Amino acid sequence: MIINGPVGDLEVLVNIPNDCSSIAVVCHPHPLYGGTMDNKVVYIIAKTFNSLGIGTVRFNFRGVGKSSGKFDKGIGETEDLHVVVNWLNQKYAPTKLYLAGFSFGSYVVLRAFRDMKVNCLLLVAPSIDRFEMAGLSLTEIPTLVIQGDKDEIVSPKAVTEWLATQTYQPEIVMLPDTGHFFHGKLHELRDTIIKAWN
Repeated sequence: MIINGPVGDLEVLVNIPNDCSSIAVVCHPHPLYGGTMDNKVVYIIAKTFNSLGIGTVRFNFRGVGKSSGKFDKGIGETEDLHVVVNWLNQKYAPTKLYLAGFSFGSYVVLRAFRDMKVNCLLLVAPSIDRFEMAGLSLTEIPTLVIQGDKDEIVSPKAVTEWLATQTYQPEIVMLPDTGHFFHGKLHELRDTIIKAWN
């Protein structure tokens, strides 16, 4: 469906059963490198939440698919996420809200979550070394970080070093022999999420 975004249309894909009170919003990777809400990692994350009885909302950031506007270096995309969550709260009033992001999507989640009533965070291959992280830190909200140890785009070392500086420590799972796009490792990604939150 299409909802009203900060700069026009925002394209969203909703999978929320009628009796579902827990909902996850899943943010996609970098728009300038082909990232969309249909990315296979984003899809697996959403389907895994669904298998746990958690409704999901995926959406295209501005300038992607049917969403209006153009790429805004994470700033405008943070506004997009705020609008989606506000819409979600008004329409579905979830009692438990998860925010999940893959790569660039994790950066947007980290920029946005403090201003929302979020219960849990999922950061998959977070783009720690590609964006300005000053002022972005984890809180007491339960957080799961999943990172491939052979990631060719996001440095696993940079991720672990950033996490080591955090006052509030997340659960981190380093998947062996796993690259950025989880080729051949989507089942492991799914199983890691299920083990953490089932």
